[in-house]
Amino acid sequence: MPDLAVFYEHPQWFEPLFRELDRRGVDWAAIPIQDHSFDPAETRPPAPVILNRLAMSSFLRQEEHALFYSLAALGHWEGLGARVINGPGALAFDLSKARQLSLFRQCGVDIPRTRVAHRRADVPRLAAEVGYPVMVKVGVGGSGAGMIRYDTPEELAAAAADGLTPVGVDGVALVQAYVPARGGRVIRCEVLAGKLFYAIALDGAGSTFDLCPADVCMVDKPTITISAYQPPPEIAGAVERIAVASGLDVGGIEYMIDDQDGRPKFYDLNALSNFVARPHEVLGYDPHEPFVGWLIGQIEARREAAAA
Repeated sequence: MPDLAVFYEHPQWFEPLFRELDRRGVDWAAIPIQDHSFDPAETRPPAPVILNRLAMSSFLRQEEHALFYSLAALGHWEGLGARVINGPGALAFDLSKARQLSLFRQCGVDIPRTRVAHRRADVPRLAAEVGYPVMVKVGVGGSGAGMIRYDTPEELAAAAADGLTPVGVDGVALVQAYVPARGGRVIRCEVLAGKLFYAIALDGAGSTFDLCPADVCMVDKPTITISAYQPPPEIAGAVERIAVASGLDVGGIEYMIDDQDGRPKFYDLNALSNFVARPHEVLGYDPHEPFVGWLIGQIEARREAAAA
């Protein structure tokens, strides 16, 4: 049995991780999600430590996506005693923008005015409650998919009547007041082990809803510039509270400054938040190096626990 298994869907995104695992001599195995199946009667996990790298955007690449399947597989392995990094608890938040927003409020931060619906017919009424312009978003999102802005009641009513408003793979829609990001800037805070890992500012983010900052994602987004950013202490503290409360081992939490009132508005938690492209230029180091160091620590902790 290898020390680590990496459960993943998009191979290009993880080439830097795989290289660093090999460079550090980690005994690891790849588990591609697309053709995976499991036996619920099996009694051994594929590794004592399993790293979940499922992308919510996988439903855009595969009609028979593995989003809810992965929740079952990871839960099975966790039940067998494996240390699952970004396990079922974190994945349950990643799978629901509605749950993310509830968590943000419970952790004491502001969110955009939002209503959650499961019927398309309710969307126009809820939009009137939050006010125009309004964003209608799917409950399970990825790479900016399933997000449409409506500027008038007439525009939204026509779209709803024609069955054109977004509805996600879970049948849930969020009706959310549009937040103008001050300076077109979005802040992504990466966390690792319950602590702020690093943060980046994405400037020009108003030009796209797809904010993946990895090399393979940036090809078609030349209007976005990325720079290192240091959030104020109160934001860093809130991010860490959210990470702990959600069980998020590694991932991104995003917010923007609302240009209307100057307050930070949190809106997204992403358990698969790709590390930034050109990390040495942006951050001065490659975050894969400390991340793999942390993974090695998790492996050693499991080994010590098994020997005790």
